[in-house]
Order: sequence, then structure tokens, then C-alpha cells
Amino acid sequence: MRFALVLWAVAGMLFVAFAIPPVRDVLFSMDEWIYDTTYPIKIGVLTAAAYTLNFIGSGLFAWPFRLLITLILAGKRRWDAVAAWLLALALSEPFIWSLKALYGRARPPEALVETVSASFPSGHAIGGAVMAVGLVIAFVPAGPARRNLELVAAGFALIMGGSRIYLGAHYFTDVLAGVAFGSAAAIGAAVLVHRFLLRRFVRHRQSALEALQARQS
Repeated sequence: MRFALVLWAVAGMLFVAFAIPPVRDVLFSMDEWIYDTTYPIKIGVLTAAAYTLNFIGSGLFAWPFRLLITLILAGKRRWDAVAAWLLALALSEPFIWSLKALYGRARPPEALVETVSASFPSGHAIGGAVMAVGLVIAFVPAGPARRNLELVAAGFALIMGGSRIYLGAHYFTDVLAGVAFGSAAAIGAAVLVHRFLLRRFVRHRQSALEALQARQS
């Protein structure tokens, strides 16, 4: 839960910072410097990898994949995992377009891929983080191993978002906010579902105990 709070804090600070003109100007200058420095650098194998990650993060791949994972979990009757998986999507996807519309940040001036809508935050980074972290939560039992893999999954989402910077579709802070927001949504959804189910279990046990005591008295 602490990791999720840190991620929410990172995303929240960036969202607030972009609403404060002096701070936003500093971040914009940093983003433009990163873009101007990195965009001219193009290496064949990296470009191919960036295009591949760009496709994985697109709706053409992401939505069928999300449906497949939902069906697999439902087939295993992992209803808690289904609930956490779908809640993570509900906590992230509807906000992508509303946040883009709210901030209305222009895209970088040149890109290797077609772009639509505003730049901040990165939808690819949000979706990639939700999928990567959500997969770990869905298929790896709770414990230290899962926490470590959650970090790895967030790192993968950052790489996916980095591919969008490489392709000229996003600025650095677009990606950073997206990864933090998406990862926090996935972890936060799992925590909410776990606590809801735990409370139901405790109430059920308490009701059963009270009924047993009533029969014995």
C-alpha cells in the first residue's frame, strides 16, 4: 500500500505542478531540452523496439489482451483477481481523456508516429502500467516476490513510455505521470478489493460465531 501511496503522490505532484505556471514553465523547459537532445538520435534496433512497444500499448492490442486476461481469470474462478483487474481499468482509463482535455498540452513538434489528442499524461504509459502491474497482481501470490515484480512491471511500463519519447510522441513528464498514475491505479485497486473481501470475511465469521453462541445458550 505504501508503494501505491508513493506513486499517487508522484502523479499528484505532477498534476498540481502543471497547474502552477512558474513550475510548469520549468518542467516544460526540461522536457523540451530532453526532446531536443534525444529525438535526433535514432538507431535501427531501438526504433524497431519502440514501434513494437508502441503497438503493444495501442488499443488494437491492449483491449483484446485485457479481455483475454479477464476471461482467463474468470475461467479459473478468480473473482477477486477479476474484480481487481477490472477496477484498475475503471480507475485509470476514464481519466486519460479527461486529464488530457483538462491540461491540453500540445504534443512535441515532430514524431515518427501519428498522434491524437493532447500530450499530458501519456495514455500509453498509463495503460502499460495498469496492464503490467495488474498482471503481476493477478497471477503472483502476495508477498515479497510480488512486490519486487511490481517494481519490475512499473519499470517495463516506464520503458514502454520511454519508447513514446523516443518516437517523439510524448515528453518525459507525460510518461512519468502516466506510469505513476497507472501503477498506483493497479495497486490501489488490488488493495481496495482485498480490504472489501477481508471485511466481508470478518463479518461472515462474526455472524457465524454469534449464531453458534446463540444456539449453545
